[in-house]
Amino acid sequence: MVRIKHRYLLLNILYPDQKTANVRIAGRPGEQDVPYSVQFRQPSSDQLTPQILLRIIRDGVATLFGDYGSGKVSSSLQIKYFSPATSTAIIRISRDHYRLVWAALSFVTRLPKPLDQPCVIQVVRVSGTIKKAEEEAIRRARISIRRAQRAGKGKDVVVAAASGVQAVEGADEDDDFGMMDGIEDHDAPGEAEEDSDEAG
Repeated sequence: MVRIKHRYLLLNILYPDQKTANVRIAGRPGEQDVPYSVQFRQPSSDQLTPQILLRIIRDGVATLFGDYGSGKVSSSLQIKYFSPATSTAIIRISRDHYRLVWAALSFVTRLPKPLDQPCVIQVVRVSGTIKKAEEEAIRRARISIRRAQRAGKGKDVVVAAASGVQAVEGADEDDDFGMMDGIEDHDAPGEAEEDSDEAG
């Protein structure tokens, strides 16, 4: 029997402010001192449900790829986790067709009519297991909190209080926020070194 393989996409829903999206005012203290990565992270409305997010994805795939795309993703597309408090979601899709969903998410610029709010959906991790996607979500929340605390210069800045994640002391400030070819399923640094020792 053949096992169906899936990919898990970790998403962040960002809400850019139209007034300050392209302009940073010099000399104005307060909100402008907070990095953009923190400013855009806001809680989603309670009206945004997993069903609406699923409809956004299906409509996007149908618009970009027509009946072909809709047929390919319809059987395996599933929202595994959605948190309106942190605007984070984990989506499960078949391994062969996750790029169709990723492309559809990249073209989303506005939430549908009941909400009617500009947004950007950012795919931050593609993983083979849901555990790795959850770990990445926690790691990114900690980094965001650390950056906000650093920007607050000693003040207690509450960014993701609803997530229940606290900052980690002693962690590197230059943690990697990038992606390698869209997928971070590479070996951990220690494992790669062990493999090279055995080969030589």
